[in-house]
Amino acid sequence: MTIRESILPTRSDIRAAQDRLDHVAVRTPLLRFPVLDERVGATVLVKPENLQRTGSFKFRGAYNRLSLIPEEKRKAGVVACSSGNHAQGIAEAARLFSMPATIVMPSDAPAIKLKRTRDFGARVVTYDRATEDREAIAARICADTGGTFVHPFDDPGVIAGQGTVGAEIAAQSRDQGLVPDMVIACTGGGGLSSGIALALQSDLPECVFHTSEPAGFDDYRRSLTSGHREKNGALGGSVCDALLSETPGALGFRILRACAGEGYVVSDSQALEAVAFAFTELKLVVEPGGAVALAALLSGQADVAGKIVSVVLTGGNIDPDVLSRALDT
Repeated sequence: MTIRESILPTRSDIRAAQDRLDHVAVRTPLLRFPVLDERVGATVLVKPENLQRTGSFKFRGAYNRLSLIPEEKRKAGVVACSSGNHAQGIAEAARLFSMPATIVMPSDAPAIKLKRTRDFGARVVTYDRATEDREAIAARICADTGGTFVHPFDDPGVIAGQGTVGAEIAAQSRDQGLVPDMVIACTGGGGLSSGIALALQSDLPECVFHTSEPAGFDDYRRSLTSGHREKNGALGGSVCDALLSETPGALGFRILRACAGEGYVVSDSQALEAVAFAFTELKLVVEPGGAVALAALLSGQADVAGKIVSVVLTGGNIDPDVLSRALDT
């Protein structure tokens, strides 16, 4: 068992991450929209992490994890695997720490994510997600460079950084005099979801956390039902590119198995409808994978009538043609 698979982060780790991220990450607001409240019959508190540095929540975990790398190891750089949002978070965090970064990305990743990762200063190595093993490629790069590998979700430092989203939801909702009955977040490997759930367990113990995933990639919903980590049958094929993990992370699953409620699953068309709703009604640009929690609300899958619910919009790095497709639906 590796270190990353054996050590669970704690609320104190999230608190330390908050200190590290202070004045570096954006403390995104908790927003209300009458049009959304009326549409779903609930009080909805929207956490727009699409407004975060690099366009997604991933910067939080990336910066926190890189801050834990000892000074003497930083010159060797950092290596990561990502379909795009973790890539950008790592690339920007590495730039801030003056560290070289190499990111292994699928060749079919959205063009905007490939370009922005390079623009942040990282070296991008592409691979075929259907035939090649990205972690094996990353391991070879680490062996050649001596760099530190940072997993996109199965790492306690990453989870602690993402958990600051949950800590902020708890504090900001209290400031508004509105304590959520439930929180829904888009879920891939589970780094964000487990971090949020961990923070809520301490800060809002009566609040229930729920995952939301794209159809065909609902490994968390199935895993939480069966009690063990399930795998998805496909490696690609959904418009929700940010959420196409093969199986739940070992750490995230251990956390969510203990404290998550029912999981939701949405279709690609429902995700695109949520992208269009966010753009036209909320005036927010959100990518499909970042909109599946909102889609769970809009589709009626989540029973929220009369409740206070917080929804996390996890990213806004969307290709213009995908946004156009969403608006045409």
